[in-house]
Amino acid sequence: MTFTLRSRQVYLPDGPRPATVTVHDGRIAALGPVDADCDEDLGDLVLLPGLVDTHVHVNEPGRTEWEGFATATRAAAAGGVTTIIDMPLNSLPPTTTVAALREKQAAATGKCWVDVGFWGGAIPGNAGDLPALHDAGVFGFKSFLADSGVPEFPPLDRDGLAAAFASVDALFVVHAEDPGHLRDTLASRAYPDFLASRPPAAEVAAVGTALSAAAAAGVRVHILHLSAADALPLLREAAAGGVRVTAETCPHYLTLDAHAVPDGATEFKCCPPIRDAMNQDGLWAGLADGTITVVVSDHSPSTPDLKRRESGDFAAAWGGIASLQVGLSAVWTEAQDRGFTLADVVRWMALGPADLVGLTRKGRIEVGADADLVAFAPDEPFVVDATALHHRHPVTPYAGAALRGVVRTTWLRGVPVGDTPHGTLLRRSEDR
Repeated sequence: MTFTLRSRQVYLPDGPRPATVTVHDGRIAALGPVDADCDEDLGDLVLLPGLVDTHVHVNEPGRTEWEGFATATRAAAAGGVTTIIDMPLNSLPPTTTVAALREKQAAATGKCWVDVGFWGGAIPGNAGDLPALHDAGVFGFKSFLADSGVPEFPPLDRDGLAAAFASVDALFVVHAEDPGHLRDTLASRAYPDFLASRPPAAEVAAVGTALSAAAAAGVRVHILHLSAADALPLLREAAAGGVRVTAETCPHYLTLDAHAVPDGATEFKCCPPIRDAMNQDGLWAGLADGTITVVVSDHSPSTPDLKRRESGDFAAAWGGIASLQVGLSAVWTEAQDRGFTLADVVRWMALGPADLVGLTRKGRIEVGADADLVAFAPDEPFVVDATALHHRHPVTPYAGAALRGVVRTTWLRGVPVGDTPHGTLLRRSEDR
């Protein structure tokens, strides 16, 4: 099948320009002048590459009542995300063996509205399983340096991290909080009480641990969901010294302010936590200077009862943010207000994540790439209605938020995402 799309702003890897995009058999076959004949003129809509979200907790199998491939991927497509990489924990079993990966793939088959890949997990005692899991197609390995929140995915200590790094030449992605700096939290409806239990020092110490281990082993390490801007100097210094390190942050850290979290609003709880406006400014500075190269959702929903919505107890509530469908609009709204461009947002949320995991045909509009495309109205305002989201549960800190930027159509490999899922399962070894 061949068709053409025209837009006055097509977001190419080197920036936007008017163009006509020709799609043939699911890939971009040509980029031509904007006055060429076309099948569909997008008018005032801009054409973006499909976003790539490398940090999504789908939770299926085992905890599908929290989310699931059908609901998560439909929400992704509605938010302009055409590829997700699923995290190895919160599902049962966790993706720490080849057998568990096969269970995950079986659970996802036929249910995905977007393309889906998988991370493996590095936990105590499974270093010997990592090479086979890598060969089976996972994109790398996630580990925690502090309690993950689920007993079947325990954290690694320094020796465990070193053993994992030594076991396979792979990308390791690390939840960097140091347990020695975390504090017990008493039952409380006050967000400052929870925030004080996870200070920036916990992230700084754990980032230092991960960087030291990566330098010793010579592996690639990626710092997940950076919340504390205080860790940025460590990352800059390590990169300048030759450590193969990258870092990400998330929409909630870039757009939400700890001082604005109401008492009992446990939908704002995540680990590491949302911090204050000054810290947020530091994260934006990290994006501006390239220390942070990736913005992804860390979509980690749960059932409303686990979020303790009725009691509002931050100590007991599950720590995770549901934002997969609104991340693009949230980041674009704040970025525009801070003087960044939509091209910046595309680099952070499409090209950057794709390059992180080696998906060379994703996250970009260029000849030969998959025709994963998004028609986007960047100036159109809307108010987030949580009940209208495709996530399994209508629980999100963005409920009622006034945002800009509406996804009109999402194409996955040249086919508009509609009522029938046609996503594929991705392997690291594939040339995608």
